[in-house]
Amino acid sequence: MADTDINKRRTFDKVPTKICQYGTDCYRKNPNHFKELSHPHLESILTESPKGKYRIPDALSMSREVVAEQLKIIAQLYPELESNPPAKQPKKDDTPTAVEKVKTATPPKPAKMASSPPKTKSPATSSGAPSKGNAVADLFAERRARMAKQQQEQKKAEAPPPAQQPSSSSQPPKPTPQTGVSLKKVIPRNIHDYYPVVAPKGKMAAKLAAAAPYNMFFTTITDAPVTHREPLSVTFQELLDPSLGELECSVQMNFMVDIGWLLGHYFFAGYEDRPLLILYGDESPELKTVSTKKPNVTALKVHIATPFGVHHTKMGLYGYTDGSMRVVISTANLYEDDFHNRTQGLWISPRLPALAEDADTGAGESRTGFRESLITYLNSYKFVQLATWVSRIQRTDFGEVNVFFVASIPGGHLNTAKGPLWGHPRLGYLLGKHSAPIDDACPLVAQSSSIGSLGPNPQSWVLSEIMASFRRDSAPVGLRRVPAFRMIFPSFSNVRNSHDNLLGGGCLPYMRATHEKQPWLKDHLHQWKSDCRNRTKAVPHIKTYCRWSHRGLYWFLLTSANLSKAAWGVYNKSAKFEAPLRINSYEVGVLFLPKFVIDENFFPMESKSSGDNKHPAFPMPYDVPIIPYAPEDSPFFMDYLRG
Repeated sequence: MADTDINKRRTFDKVPTKICQYGTDCYRKNPNHFKELSHPHLESILTESPKGKYRIPDALSMSREVVAEQLKIIAQLYPELESNPPAKQPKKDDTPTAVEKVKTATPPKPAKMASSPPKTKSPATSSGAPSKGNAVADLFAERRARMAKQQQEQKKAEAPPPAQQPSSSSQPPKPTPQTGVSLKKVIPRNIHDYYPVVAPKGKMAAKLAAAAPYNMFFTTITDAPVTHREPLSVTFQELLDPSLGELECSVQMNFMVDIGWLLGHYFFAGYEDRPLLILYGDESPELKTVSTKKPNVTALKVHIATPFGVHHTKMGLYGYTDGSMRVVISTANLYEDDFHNRTQGLWISPRLPALAEDADTGAGESRTGFRESLITYLNSYKFVQLATWVSRIQRTDFGEVNVFFVASIPGGHLNTAKGPLWGHPRLGYLLGKHSAPIDDACPLVAQSSSIGSLGPNPQSWVLSEIMASFRRDSAPVGLRRVPAFRMIFPSFSNVRNSHDNLLGGGCLPYMRATHEKQPWLKDHLHQWKSDCRNRTKAVPHIKTYCRWSHRGLYWFLLTSANLSKAAWGVYNKSAKFEAPLRINSYEVGVLFLPKFVIDENFFPMESKSSGDNKHPAFPMPYDVPIIPYAPEDSPFFMDYLRG
């Protein structure tokens, strides 16, 4: 559509003049995206079709379902497009259209997001409102669209010419046959056409056994082939590998869920029709209606009373046909980009067998109390759909689990007879009870993909609450120095040199305005560097907290919780009696303590060539020693992606 037509149309329908840079490849379904940017190819369909009966061109047949949903969104936003069509377009000549100008010009800056992400949140932690959550994720739609387009072009090149052309041009094209369930695009018969990295089938159980006693993994990096073959690299498909057991049913708990991407994995694993329960935080039309298309799938939105909290947990429960089960806790959202070029962490439990029918009620608990903590967490949702899972977990032997369950749930919390149950006091309680004495010279090293509003000085929250909990150990209480605080967060240069260039920072929603209110943090910031894992160029969405010295690693926490008050909690100091802890978000993580994993006081951090190491080195996600920011460095701000 020519620029003059756009200007004419704007006089009566308020459609934006700025055109989406992705043109016909746009796969977005966020209403705010269509409030910000114009899509001439979609608007033309609306103005040239009978109301409610959209004539989608053959060129868009591969993404027909997506286009249909986009048209509905635009029709709701701009109903005058259907009732007041613009003047007919001029005949096609050699003048490039607005869309063609966008495609052939110098690549523009990423489109301005409809609204700034909340200051303490990321694409994985943005507001529970769908528009805000999808705004950041939409920045990556280009890569998904490009893959689909390449697949389409390859199929056309390989397909033999049709034996007979339709006799009438008005005959509608036959729909592309679907070989499985995808709510976004057709799933090809070959899994390699749908997912960029595919691991050999049937080998995940052996890989998991070799990763003992830590059972910690990292997602493969698409643009780093060396990671595709690493013993500690996994794809999501491997979590459904038949060697782990024949899946009977499962639960996926997360913030962002691309249901088409997720169900594609289940389809290729042969579990397309197995019961699947999904608890999610970020709303999407596909999740709301998935049960009407797939009755075996139940998707429940986790509602949170405060707008400052999100359902940020990333956990999977896998039940097998022999009665056993498995728990997976990770840092990745369930959509393509989080398993593409981002560093993510996963803890995968051993296969947990069912208890004998005559087993005692207390039988099967781990030394870490993992089962009880997990049940308490699941019960906090108050979803009847989780009742059968709670019952199953109670009848499962968790004896082989060697990590602690550390979680957060929204609300105000007091200590219990079993100590604090949630947030940073929970971690502090476990460290104070079980951690070996740690020299105060050992710093706390925090690493996350988002940083919240921490206060105007370190004492505001980090030193007074976070360090008060995270510094604890089992040494007798006495005069102690406050350990140093170190924060690993990607600098601008880290992101600029990443696999995805600046777009790699789409999972780092730290805002400049927030940083300017806490300038003291600059003195504590350290670069992201992971040569040891071949992930220096893979922007970290992983979140970790730990303490170490020259002797080794004293403890390590892998979690969904970023460094923010919403995730870890803040004490209400104005309370008259015991100060209740206020938490806004759901979070889940696992705490590794050497005493319970290898029966030592610390984990080895280096593999000794002499072979006298009794235990394998702990799989640190980044290089040690860590590197502080240079004076000219600055953290990556989400503002860079706002144009």
